[in-house]
Amino acid sequence: MHQQIRIVMAKPGLDGHDRGAKVVARALRDAGMEVVYTGLHQTPEQIVNTAIQEDAAFVGLSILSGAHMTAFPKVIELLRERDAADIEVFGGGIIPEADISPLKGLGVAEIFTPGTPTERIVEWVRDRAVGTVRS
Repeated sequence: MHQQIRIVMAKPGLDGHDRGAKVVARALRDAGMEVVYTGLHQTPEQIVNTAIQEDAAFVGLSILSGAHMTAFPKVIELLRERDAADIEVFGGGIIPEADISPLKGLGVAEIFTPGTPTERIVEWVRDRAVGTVRS
């Protein structure tokens, strides 16, 4: 039996713009994945709690507020503390090129910058899900 890929999409912090997150969530859903969108103004703790409760394989973060250097690492740290480091974190938004490598060094699996085709995100998730889908 094929296990459906489950993703929690979240907007951490005070960022009030979620059009991009909704576009990505819809593309992932249209590709047959199960997406739980947490809505705006989520704390890292709320995001991690949702990911664990939903038994997600991925957390997708959308950040436009400039808080990426604190939000991404905090989510990863909390996942590790909760013995859920197998949940992969990816994200997108307004993230300067210079910050992408340090974020990946902290454990962010991938960063998608504005203009990335949704098909590329879907393909990346599918490729990463091989062997990572939680049972």
